[in-house]
Amino acid sequence: MRVFLTGGTGLIGSAVTAELLGHGHTVLALTRSAASAQAAEAAGAEPLPGGLADLDVLRAGVARADGVIHLAFGNDFSSAEAVARSVAEEGAAQAAMGEALVGSDRPYVTVSGTPWVPGRASVETDQVPTDGPVGGRGRAVMGVLALASRGVRSTAVRLPRTVHNQGQGGFAGLLTGIARQTGISGYPGDGTMRWPAVHALDAAVLFRLALEQGPAGTAWHAVDDEGDAVRDIAGVIGRRLGLPVQSVPDDTFGPLGPIFATDQPSSSAYTRETLGWVPSHPSLLKDLENIQP
Repeated sequence: MRVFLTGGTGLIGSAVTAELLGHGHTVLALTRSAASAQAAEAAGAEPLPGGLADLDVLRAGVARADGVIHLAFGNDFSSAEAVARSVAEEGAAQAAMGEALVGSDRPYVTVSGTPWVPGRASVETDQVPTDGPVGGRGRAVMGVLALASRGVRSTAVRLPRTVHNQGQGGFAGLLTGIARQTGISGYPGDGTMRWPAVHALDAAVLFRLALEQGPAGTAWHAVDDEGDAVRDIAGVIGRRLGLPVQSVPDDTFGPLGPIFATDQPSSSAYTRETLGWVPSHPSLLKDLENIQP
């Protein structure tokens, strides 16, 4: 299958590219810069210059592909306004690619986050949030899944708060960056809130399985660790960086503070049973041991 892939050179996307190529697919990768294009070519993919705002380029990429995997997102969390711009840009891009796929029965795998449900781990049948700081992402994903009624085999892979590899990535990576800046490995509140996690190489396998097997209109959870206490995550980061570990105000984490402070464990039992997905790479707490001082 020829797959049009957005975000193909990031931490997750590079793993997805390798996974697809390793299983007989070819990859047409959207690339925003010359460096990204070189990285895509080096990985064995064909670069397609452009970004999420280039809707005509996205439509052209879809036209050249047997299936689509969307991963790209403008990771600017510096302010609420920046997050809103990234969410709006991504939503428009997802809609444009979806419209280009209508009536084709081709697979369209988009990305989402695992939802949070008070008092229990979220499951695949729970709805993603459509309000709050990133509610627009939830609305866009629901729009993609609704394309199932218009001849698109649309599916969503829900990623946990931390997708990691070699101690980098996700919310845990943001905690590490903030710790380096502030000199404190901090956590919100009492730190007992739980974050799910998955290794990027395991997540890549699920994206491939969803592309190959996922029925139209379905959502899947790329969750290995159901929920690590944020205090434990901060503890490993602090030890690796030689920094004190303590509670800090929620506003330390900028516009993502409310999300950071939310207990949000998640289950992937249905995904594992249905698609035969078996994570095999290191857990988050073990992988964080790769953080360099």
